Amino acid sequence: MSRISRLPSSLLRVAACTGVAALTLTACGSGSGSDTASSGSGSVKVGLITKTDTNPFFVKMKEGAEKAAKENGAQLSTAAGKFDGDNAGQVTAIENMVAAGVKGILITPSDSKAIVPAIEKARAKGVLVIALDTPTEPESAVDALFATDNLKAGELIGEYAKAAMKGKTAKIAALDLAPGVSVGVQRHNGFLKGFGATDKDVVCAQDTGGDQAKGQTAMENCLQKEPGINVVYTINEPAALGAYTALKAKGREKDVLIVSVDGGCTGTKAVKDGKIAATSQQYPLKMAAEGVKAVVTFAKDGKKASGYTDTGVTLITDKAQDGVTSKDTAYGLENCWG
Repeated sequence: MSRISRLPSSLLRVAACTGVAALTLTACGSGSGSDTASSGSGSVKVGLITKTDTNPFFVKMKEGAEKAAKENGAQLSTAAGKFDGDNAGQVTAIENMVAAGVKGILITPSDSKAIVPAIEKARAKGVLVIALDTPTEPESAVDALFATDNLKAGELIGEYAKAAMKGKTAKIAALDLAPGVSVGVQRHNGFLKGFGATDKDVVCAQDTGGDQAKGQTAMENCLQKEPGINVVYTINEPAALGAYTALKAKGREKDVLIVSVDGGCTGTKAVKDGKIAATSQQYPLKMAAEGVKAVVTFAKDGKKASGYTDTGVTLITDKAQDGVTSKDTAYGLENCWG
């Protein structure tokens, strides 16, 4: 590890960019390196691996990590999968970063279970590994987790939807993420818990991958199956906007309640515009910034971050409901991302 850390930066870039056909490494090549450096060869090396580099959530996470790296004298290397679910790309990124001598890796796992062997190998070599946003399975596979309480995020919008329905019988559509992804499972289960419902009360469930176009298709399919749907839970705001488009095409956009999770700027504006009734806002910049600080602390004094750190969630809506704590879209837009 120490020998690699003293290699010239040009060779480090080669090592970091080897075998990355399955993923995107930020700015590898002769133009500018994949590092956001602040203090030369003596700085602490930190790796950030996100699910993709196109989702605004992960773009903001990267911004938070870059800012924290500069403020804390660290050198940041970043990588991302080609798509949400690209476990092979993330495995390659971990291997490359370990070879390049990072002290710690921050990762949003695309596959919470399949990534574990690669994480275990990194930790066995003395690298601190912190999961951001998405826990591994088991959660103990990493040293620490900095994330939204996704179960709570789901509960908040479930409680809101229940209150907003004011006793009317609900016909629920669930536009989920993908099978086996812990974030999606937690948000889905949290929504049902907050609403006081079970999966038996869901008249249509479709996976969307968190994609707007797939969200629209999923909503179209659900309306064909059950035209009387009046509550739509969505894994994130792109899926929610896809659902809104499908509902609007049927003239149903005003009589179906849509709730979501994320709190991105586009989604928060959609709440303000009345397309989404409410969303649970989370804070990716904080996750990444705290992660970078934890790696720097580990490098300096050997103190490892451990356990779960809740980085916060806030219900955002302009149509507050009695008994449900929320903030308006003015607050949401001040704190959104993307």
